[in-house]
Amino acid sequence: MEKHIIGRGLVAGALGGVLAFVWSWIFIEPLINRAIDYEDAVSAAHQAAEHGGHAHVHDHGGGGGFEITRTVQSTIGLGFGVVAFGVAMGALLAVLFCVAYGRIGSLSARATGALLAGGMLIALWIVPALKYPPSPPALSLDETIQQRTLLYLLVTVLSAALLVGSVMLARKLTPKFGAWNAALIGAADYVVSVAVMFLLLPTISETPGPITDAEGNVLLEGFSADLLYEFRLYSVGTQVVMWTTIGLVFAALVSRLLDQKQQDQIPA
Repeated sequence: MEKHIIGRGLVAGALGGVLAFVWSWIFIEPLINRAIDYEDAVSAAHQAAEHGGHAHVHDHGGGGGFEITRTVQSTIGLGFGVVAFGVAMGALLAVLFCVAYGRIGSLSARATGALLAGGMLIALWIVPALKYPPSPPALSLDETIQQRTLLYLLVTVLSAALLVGSVMLARKLTPKFGAWNAALIGAADYVVSVAVMFLLLPTISETPGPITDAEGNVLLEGFSADLLYEFRLYSVGTQVVMWTTIGLVFAALVSRLLDQKQQDQIPA
């Protein structure tokens, strides 16, 4: 039975990945192109500042090596990466469903699948993005990439662990306070724990400001706040589209599977 459940998780994940790719290609890719244009403008502005206001363009040539074009990155590369991620998350959801089903109250298979998907969206994406939001090209320093990656992984792991702890707390308190009140206490525990985690972890802010020459003349304005806002908003939208699709599709498929199994077990 577990193999059938995981198979349905893979199907849900693939569909969620496809829809997330479409969303990303429509809304995020144009923003990335604008960010890349800004990155090129930063290089030109620095050259202009170094050479008294005159930028020098250097042709590096192709070098004869294989180079992945921007078109390939924004289509095949993006599609493969997003769909593969969706499939992996669908499989993870299915595994967690196998562990949690029947152990978190008297929830149906459909409700369990949907709630697990919602919890994964919050713990694995929304919360980490609140502390360390995604950034387009030209917005981060190369020398801090390792630090930023480790901090993001840390906050993701801690967020997931805190959510599991809050769910276990709610289960423990259910006999005493009732299911609804225990769920509210668990939710409050998670919110407070995340707030403390945010206060303890360092903040990273690397948004480029204006570039000026030796006389103080502005050669290039700082990175557009509107562009940054739209990129982060649509990035969250990508995950919402993916996880909503995964959750709804998986919940429907696994509910049908288990309902059919129960019917087969009923003696004629």
